[in-house]
Amino acid sequence: MRFLPYLLAGLAFGFVMIKSEAASWYRIMEMFHFQAFHMYGIMMSAIVTGLAGVTLLRRYERPRTLDGDAIVIPQKESGRYNFIFGGLIFGIGWGIIGLCPGPIFSLVGMGSIGALAALAGALHGTWLYGCVKSRLPH
Repeated sequence: MRFLPYLLAGLAFGFVMIKSEAASWYRIMEMFHFQAFHMYGIMMSAIVTGLAGVTLLRRYERPRTLDGDAIVIPQKESGRYNFIFGGLIFGIGWGIIGLCPGPIFSLVGMGSIGALAALAGALHGTWLYGCVKSRLPH
């Protein structure tokens, strides 16, 4: 029961990803070919929502998690090259497989075999990053 709110939020997120066609390969390719505004609109609404949430958390005097732990949002270092290289790697991967990591679980839940391959690649990349993290410039 403790994780029920997270499960429900994840199910709602997956439902919205599928129904908004954010998980659609065709919509993603339209975006990369600058043929439609659909995906850009979804991304901009996500940025605005995230910005509003973080702003509210920072203004709230002592934000807490559901367990009562303090929420601390650390300041990011301004290493612009990290963002550039990270964005390039992310964008190249997104363009190659035509799938953003966000809807992978939604597509797996819908029975997509291709999404299983993307999930395996994402998990492998996460494991690989964990192995080489200490040798990378952070």
